[in-house]
Amino acid sequence: MKTEILQLEDIKLLVDNFYAKVKADPLLAPIFDERIANNWPHHMDKMYRFWQTVLLGEHTYLGSPFAPHANLPIDKTHFTQWLSLFHETIDEHFSGEKAEEAKWRSIKMAEMFQLKIAYRK
Repeated sequence: MKTEILQLEDIKLLVDNFYAKVKADPLLAPIFDERIANNWPHHMDKMYRFWQTVLLGEHTYLGSPFAPHANLPIDKTHFTQWLSLFHETIDEHFSGEKAEEAKWRSIKMAEMFQLKIAYRK
């Protein structure tokens, strides 16, 4: 049953299911595995806090989201796949205003990151 994204438990469901797909994805898994290695618990906690701040307005994330991505060997293909898996995960579990906001924000974030990466090159 699809629900709204209303609380931290919903964020954790989204993030956990999304990253399960990322870890199994032949394009994205190698990038994440190389960068994160054995530090998945820390990364997951950071992602919970990021999306909790963005979607729920509970300011638990401090940091710069772009910095860890600045020098990764990624391009539009990677962002397209990331968005596809993220939106698929949202659509599988959630509906409503926050679900649509999460998709919109992910698109804007991917666009911004791609522009910044291109500028740095």
